Amino acid sequence: RTGLSALPRETLARAVRACASASADEAEFVRRLRRSGVRARPRYAAGRGDVVSGYSVALRPPKGEAPIWYSGGQLARDLTLPRLRAGWPDSPQGAAAAVHEWAAAKRNQPSGVIGREASEPDPELWARYSSEIAELRERLRSVPPEDRATWAHVAGESAGAFAAWSLQVEATPGPLAATAESLARSAQLRAHAVRPLRAPLPSMRGASLLLASIAHGGQGTVSQAVLLRQLANVAKALHDSHRAAGEAQRAAAIERVVREQLATVGTSMPGPTLREASVVDEQALQAARVASQGQMTPRPPGSPVPTPIAEPEPKPAVAQPRETEIQR
Repeated sequence: RTGLSALPRETLARAVRACASASADEAEFVRRLRRSGVRARPRYAAGRGDVVSGYSVALRPPKGEAPIWYSGGQLARDLTLPRLRAGWPDSPQGAAAAVHEWAAAKRNQPSGVIGREASEPDPELWARYSSEIAELRERLRSVPPEDRATWAHVAGESAGAFAAWSLQVEATPGPLAATAESLARSAQLRAHAVRPLRAPLPSMRGASLLLASIAHGGQGTVSQAVLLRQLANVAKALHDSHRAAGEAQRAAAIERVVREQLATVGTSMPGPTLREASVVDEQALQAARVASQGQMTPRPPGSPVPTPIAEPEPKPAVAQPRETEIQR
């Protein structure tokens, strides 16, 4: 809902997705949630105070009102704690750190731990993580459309990157939030359909980390334009996979959000400085120039989603000459 206040459930889903995607482990995830203004509390395993089996989140309510809590599963299938944990390393030390953060969140008190969520990433990481997404796009060319688990994984990470960006720069849900919400629908699998990846893929979590830092200063807008281009290429891959699988409605939804929502993001990016331009490929630089002029063409070269193939117009029938009547 571009330009309108989102429902609490949608706002919480966007925040959880953004924080999870930008986090290296569960403890960082809890800290990022709390820094974003979201209230969080753990659900402990029966009879245990040191084993967290789930969580719930709520927006801070107006004074005098009680918060409305949503579990991860109520937000989305891929936002349950077991599904989120599948993207983080598993170790006794990490589990203990997470329990500490959850306990502090339950008490609504500071945990006393300051992690990488409080620091700005190295600017040189923009080029590295943009390259990793480009590599991911190439690897996806060999993933068959029927590999639903892999495509759902990619959709979830893509949605997380756009959600992280949206959370930092959109006071109310805008085109980035709309893109995240659309891609997230492709990440929803029932529990029996969830499978480990057949082969490891480059991760998009690095991009989410960078996009989550934009409010702290971030990097030049040209670097953001290059990253946007790579993210749009992954969206194109998702579009193509749905189309190849015969899921025309899902493919059309992704095409629509890219053309009608994501294409407007570039118009807010000013042109690059000469120093920035020296490290950007000419194609991305041209995209930045067009964006700086506010002249985004409806279907520019290299558009993230392919132009629909128009049906050929039928050729007009050729009139047959009438036989001349021979007068007797």
